[in-house]
Amino acid sequence: MIAVSNTSPITNLAAVGQLNLLQQLYGTIIIPQAVYQELTSAGDTIPGAIEVQTFNWIQVQQVTNRTLVESLLNQLHQGESEAIALAIELQADRLLIDEELGRKVAADNKLKFTGILGVLIEAKQRGLISSVKSVLDNLINQAEFWVTEALYNRVLQMAGE
Repeated sequence: MIAVSNTSPITNLAAVGQLNLLQQLYGTIIIPQAVYQELTSAGDTIPGAIEVQTFNWIQVQQVTNRTLVESLLNQLHQGESEAIALAIELQADRLLIDEELGRKVAADNKLKFTGILGVLIEAKQRGLISSVKSVLDNLINQAEFWVTEALYNRVLQMAGE
């Protein structure tokens, strides 16, 4: 499976000690150079910074279609633009992205995508975690991951909790 990730899934899952879920679900995770830069530019202070530099299952790959990246920059940040462009180039099976506008652009480009909440639901379905609620609460309280109350309740319902 080819999975490309934006910054948010890596940094938020790393912040709550659940980054390994990405490897368990998708194997190798590919990130574009801009995502690597976002994670490592402040040294090792950002959750996930050390992991993207040391875990061999997280690989950095350059985007070759710079024209596409430049056109996406009209709507999105650098990391999101490169992640979407790389997912298109690699014909990725999955793009990991949380930002609403980025997800809309991914859908417009016929990409299959999921965010952290989808990762948690899939991880529970596969028996990798016993509770979505506990990890989601940690994301909210420790990583300051923002989720509306309605979405929170819907995710727990989908997870059977």
